[in-house]
Amino acid sequence: MNFSAVLNNVLADAFEKAGYDRSYGKVSVSNRPDLCEYQCNGAMAAAKTYHKAPIQIAEDVVKNLEGNAVFATAEAVKPGFINMNISTAFLSEYCQDMADKAHFGMELPKKKTIIVDYGGPNVAKPLHIGHLRSAIIGESIKRILKFMGNEVIGDTHLGDWGLQIGLIIEELKERKPELTYFDPNFTGAYPEEAPFTISELEAIYPAASAKSKEDPDFMERAHDNTLKLQSGDPACTAIWQHIIRVSVADLKKNYDNLNVSFELWKAESDAQPYIPDMIQSFKDQGIAYLSDGALVIDVAEETDKTEIPPCLVVKSDGASLYATTDLATIIWRMKDYHPDQMIYLADKRQDLHYTQFFRVARKAHMVEEDTKLNFIGFGTMNWKPFIRQPPQNPKKIRISWSVRMTIR
Repeated sequence: MNFSAVLNNVLADAFEKAGYDRSYGKVSVSNRPDLCEYQCNGAMAAAKTYHKAPIQIAEDVVKNLEGNAVFATAEAVKPGFINMNISTAFLSEYCQDMADKAHFGMELPKKKTIIVDYGGPNVAKPLHIGHLRSAIIGESIKRILKFMGNEVIGDTHLGDWGLQIGLIIEELKERKPELTYFDPNFTGAYPEEAPFTISELEAIYPAASAKSKEDPDFMERAHDNTLKLQSGDPACTAIWQHIIRVSVADLKKNYDNLNVSFELWKAESDAQPYIPDMIQSFKDQGIAYLSDGALVIDVAEETDKTEIPPCLVVKSDGASLYATTDLATIIWRMKDYHPDQMIYLADKRQDLHYTQFFRVARKAHMVEEDTKLNFIGFGTMNWKPFIRQPPQNPKKIRISWSVRMTIR
């Protein structure tokens, strides 16, 4: 029996012994902690039924609490409050009893299969301080759900697809043009060893990103690389696989240092095979339509208090978006795990994104009616990239955190 139930039961017994209905024995945390820890206002409500002064009823009830081991003190206070403080001995005994029982004596609910989507790092990029939010909150939620007897599957959902890979390939080509990946006449097997370290890889992406903003030709070549990768080009695929292996190995080390683990290391690329059939399904169901060349799905509902725009699932140039990938991810999760619930951890500013694709998933009947889709948003944390090695001067780092870190 939980603590509130214990207190309610004791008060209900006291009301009943005094000749009043048990339903008046409801205990709540005191709104005047300077006076007492808990209070019961049942005598005030009972006065109308029994045509007695509230204080008289309260005094009758308190007489039946005298000597009770649960309360250190219990008194009737005008006009009819019952103020109570918990016995230290009882509280100690209650906590010890919890500690001695499996799951602290909690009655476990029906076992569910739950997928928790948290982490969200991008390959070829270092973890930054913001990734701590999703990692720590998500890991905590996963452990609580496991403790409650559920089968919980944590998925880091790597960002490993799209233009960022094309940018890296093009920058790598400029830095190391002699690599076999860039020889159009090469026909052998590509090296198993990656042509870069994690440190080199993390320097390549920001350099490529900056260059793409100033050099249109560079950006165009990066787009070409992305298209080649998505079309199955062997050279681009080999480089992409190197990026994944090097990045994941480094990410696992960092997450291990945080004592954070994932049952699945799935990525955006794992959802790609499901996208064509999914898009066709949207069309066949008549829920998707063209708007300025893009494919969209209406998700607004009459009860919305703010405007919810249509969900964009395919851009006018045929490219996929985060919503497309997230929807396709739901397909393989339902196919492989058939979860009762899916929980997503991300920045609160992405609330619209999750609202939109959750509604599309239900509108397209991608999940069962009773499958829960939950988004847990959190505030922002701005700072420098994640620190791999312990700082030389921990005190200086702590001071820097207090000055430069902002939480909204």
